[in-house]
Amino acid sequence: MAGKTVKETIHAKGFDISIYTNDFENEFISLTDIAKYRNEDDPRFVIQNWMRNRNTIEFLAVWEELHNPDFNRVQFEAVKSEAGLNRFVMTPTKWIEQVNAIGIISKAGRYGGTYAHSDIAMSFATWISPEFQLYIMKDYRRLKKDENSRLSLDWNLNREIAKLNYRIHTDAIKGNLIPPELTPEQISYTYASEADLLNVALFGQTAKQWRDKNPGKKGNMRDDANLNQLLVLANMESYNAVLIEQDKPQSERLVLLRELAVKQMQTLSSLDTTQIAALPGGKE
Repeated sequence: MAGKTVKETIHAKGFDISIYTNDFENEFISLTDIAKYRNEDDPRFVIQNWMRNRNTIEFLAVWEELHNPDFNRVQFEAVKSEAGLNRFVMTPTKWIEQVNAIGIISKAGRYGGTYAHSDIAMSFATWISPEFQLYIMKDYRRLKKDENSRLSLDWNLNREIAKLNYRIHTDAIKGNLIPPELTPEQISYTYASEADLLNVALFGQTAKQWRDKNPGKKGNMRDDANLNQLLVLANMESYNAVLIEQDKPQSERLVLLRELAVKQMQTLSSLDTTQIAALPGGKE
């Protein structure tokens, strides 16, 4: 799990179970922590016993086939032929190395142990104890509900900021790019042209191109934007208003706006958002 990670904890029947994620979508839950419910002293053996089971191996293979284009199917067939036999031994490290698996990860360091994608972790928890799995799932859902509430609040806040900056942006267009002799239709085209300037700089496509590619989606491309994109868009609208005031031609503004978008998206993607709660007014 390379790169910056975010850590959360599930609380189930007195056990703390760690969760890590790099992209806020694919979460990895500690199998080591779950296994402590069965054997606190040496949870590794619990995981290895689970992986000796033929049904487990077949389940893991199906998951890899669905999510991992580099899954080594040929090597898996060799593993499968041995699975379930008395002599068969499988560990997370061997599984990763032999079939190029990505669903299970061995992590070293302070929070070391064996982690698995949430799909796999829940299956392991069920094997440990169906009752324990229900407690895990209950608190896991609580975490997701809290997280979705925070994301929704942040998304709406950034959407409102973008709307305010849009007003600044359109006022700059009206005051500098729209001569009084233009017709209402021409004025509307100028606004749309400037909006698409920002769309191309940030999203790499115009609003019409987005609609053509996404005929089944409601709203527009900005409604579909993520939190980072909305924040950068708000900054771009303010910056474009300044560039318009400076009489920069549209072709030059596109280059400058694109540079701003790339730099700010790179900066935002490198931030550890878990630190936001520690700021004044942040949620503990």
